[in-house]
Amino acid sequence: MPADRPMTLFSMTEQAMSAQMVRMNAATSNLANAGSVASNEADAYRPIRAVFTAELDRASGLSSVRSDGLVRSETAPTKRYDPGHPLANEEGFVFEAGVDESAEMVEIMESARQYQNMVQALQTAKQLMLETLRSK
Repeated sequence: MPADRPMTLFSMTEQAMSAQMVRMNAATSNLANAGSVASNEADAYRPIRAVFTAELDRASGLSSVRSDGLVRSETAPTKRYDPGHPLANEEGFVFEAGVDESAEMVEIMESARQYQNMVQALQTAKQLMLETLRSK
């Protein structure tokens, strides 16, 4: 957010909703790659995670979060003996992505809930603004 403009409730929730979408997209990408295999450990898919940074606007006192990108997890792939697989190495092993499907589903549900909370906050703010305008 530009430093010359103070943060508003709308810009704060916009940033928070955007961060939750990045988080949700990372988890869905991980789920989409669960079960994928490679012929060596270096080429196996590694889960990704969103990195966030808190932002405080001193002018308004509002705090929000922004996404600073994605990082690859250090989770090691699972080495599985499957000599009949077309990607098996010379020893008969394939390396399966180290994705925990249950953890990714929890990540998706949590990010969706946080996104929903921001939508509700915006709806409440809108309703309060309308009621204030009507009372004048």
